[in-house]
Amino acid sequence: MTAKPPSPNVAAAPGRRCWWAPDGDPLYADYHDREWGFPVADDRRLFEKLCLEGFQAGLSWRTILGKREAFRAAFANFEHDRVARFTARDVERLVADAGIVRHRGKIESARNNARRARDVVREFGSLAAYFWTFEPVAIRRPRTVTRESLASAKLPDEAVALSKDLKKRGFTFVGPTTVHAFMQAMGLVDDHVDDCDVRAAAEKARRDFVRPRPA
Repeated sequence: MTAKPPSPNVAAAPGRRCWWAPDGDPLYADYHDREWGFPVADDRRLFEKLCLEGFQAGLSWRTILGKREAFRAAFANFEHDRVARFTARDVERLVADAGIVRHRGKIESARNNARRARDVVREFGSLAAYFWTFEPVAIRRPRTVTRESLASAKLPDEAVALSKDLKKRGFTFVGPTTVHAFMQAMGLVDDHVDDCDVRAAAEKARRDFVRPRPA
């Protein structure tokens, strides 16, 4: 099990979180307060999130979040080099694992994407350096961030471009909506709503964050 990321210097009060993180769900609230929207440069976490977003397709993120530790145990802690070496026997093991989502196509996608991730690392030096080249331009971000403005906004051009580039590289389960959710979670954008008590901490983290550069 990996250590959790550092906790931001803010504790959201009831009613001051984004609408999708109900206060009555400690697991979801902790994910919102400590992880979602905070910039990430760790390849393991980036690959994990990309895979889990793929597993979420057709399901809720809460379902996946509740199984995250089981996923980590099943997928070698999402070390992409290790997942890339998974064999057909590993796929059968995972299909039989009741702790995760037993969808053969998604399991095989994770193995495939691990192999494609190795190619990206060889080209860019790290997954982080690759993903952060698709950070949306600040001037094109909404002036106000509310539930309504997020619901009505079109997907960022960069999310569409990242999805297209991933597909070109052979990744699967990386449609634009899935990729956009990945970008929101990994802090490439900060979509905490304006009246969320965590937004200021996420914004500070993004200001202080040193963007990784391609090797």
